[in-house]
Amino acid sequence: MEQRILGGLTCSAMGFGCMGLSQAYGPADEDASVAAIRTALDAGVTLLDTAMSYGGGHNERLVGRAIAGRRDEVVVATKFGIVRGDRGVSLDAHPDRVAGYCDASLKRLGVDVIDLYYLHRVDPEVPLADTIGAMAALVEAGKVRHLGLSEVSPAQIDAARAVHPIAAVEFEWSLSWREPEDDVVPAARAAGAGLVPYSPLGRGLLTGKLPAGPFAPGDFRAADGRFAPDALDRNLTLVAELTRIAGRLGVTTGQLALAWLLARGPDVVPIPGTRNHARVTENAAAAGIALAEDDLTALAAAAPREAWTGDRRSFAAHGTTRTTG
Repeated sequence: MEQRILGGLTCSAMGFGCMGLSQAYGPADEDASVAAIRTALDAGVTLLDTAMSYGGGHNERLVGRAIAGRRDEVVVATKFGIVRGDRGVSLDAHPDRVAGYCDASLKRLGVDVIDLYYLHRVDPEVPLADTIGAMAALVEAGKVRHLGLSEVSPAQIDAARAVHPIAAVEFEWSLSWREPEDDVVPAARAAGAGLVPYSPLGRGLLTGKLPAGPFAPGDFRAADGRFAPDALDRNLTLVAELTRIAGRLGVTTGQLALAWLLARGPDVVPIPGTRNHARVTENAAAAGIALAEDDLTALAAAAPREAWTGDRRSFAAHGTTRTTG
């Protein structure tokens, strides 16, 4: 698979987002999840994205199990800053606790060093510079190789890079959610950071294969504005147009959406996630699809940014409402 560079960190052009193996989309089978991660590795994917908050540590242990004996093939990315406990979900990026969070992640992952360590969300109770300073100390200690930020504003990107270089900025970005193009994308590029779009398939919308009927228990899309009945009907009309173009090109709708993101620039590394092993291979294969200018023009006409409907749902995130004008 093509290799790309995220602020000095080399990884596969397509990553794998592991969150859905532990939360957000209903119950999952652990053995099948481990197999899905290994299928991604077999397909040439090297970047695995997890977080201490996913399943309250379960996801990191899952990744650790999947990469046992294959550490040299993997770029491990994990995050801290969102805490799940008996009292629900909260933010904590206090500099005095950053090292402890890192050590706990290292143990769960079963690795000696984290390749890319993200601040999952900015803690409004702590100066960002102090948090980044504590993260920088982990680099100096050899526990972390590169630093990243997740769901941040341009001002926060600037504040963080004033303390330490930022290799990657992670945020939601897809054909159906393009708001980051107005602020986060240019700010991250100005900071020399790579772009890591999560939910690049629009939380399943852009696969053209949403399950029929209501979402399963525990599936958070049931409360996401883009999947409300009226909005979903309008959005699926656009997906049908994408499917038509994908058929003409001989690719799947999901592959078309991923190839569109990869065409945004050589600094873009999407991290689609799925529990379906065939879909893992399908997503990885999208890294080999090169869209021509005529294809991109057709996509822009068939599914323009302003035609998509509904705001997104994401905890303590930057930019959850659609911009107008």
